[in-house]
Amino acid sequence: MDTLSYKTISANKNTVNKEWVVVDAQDAILGRLASEVAKIIRGKHKASYTPHVDCGDNVIIINADKIKLTGKKMTDKIYVRHTGYPGGQRFQTPRELLEKHPGRVIEKAVRGMLPKNRLGRRLFTNLFVYADATHPHSAQQPKEIKL
Repeated sequence: MDTLSYKTISANKNTVNKEWVVVDAQDAILGRLASEVAKIIRGKHKASYTPHVDCGDNVIIINADKIKLTGKKMTDKIYVRHTGYPGGQRFQTPRELLEKHPGRVIEKAVRGMLPKNRLGRRLFTNLFVYADATHPHSAQQPKEIKL
């Protein structure tokens, strides 16, 4: 038998083929969209997926202000942050966050689905979220995908 056929090829940052994709978030459900985007950013949809390498694609999300949440999550879900000062705990609902920063709701959802380590922080830089239908990445010739 030829033992060379059994060699597992592991990708590295020099051999990875990264692409650009556009996802339209209009009328999409937040969690379902975020999980699919996290898979694409991580690279799990590729045959050459390697867990310790950034082998995913760059994702552009447009129409972030038209995202939907099911049930009463728009008013009942709470995002908690802390200023770092005593008594500095702050609470925000998705509705309040969408009014001020429409893209942050999607960013928080996707970030929570990525690994909590150096690689996860590096992968998060491959996500670009825009509130309206225009984006400045047309030079990269991104492919539109339907989720």
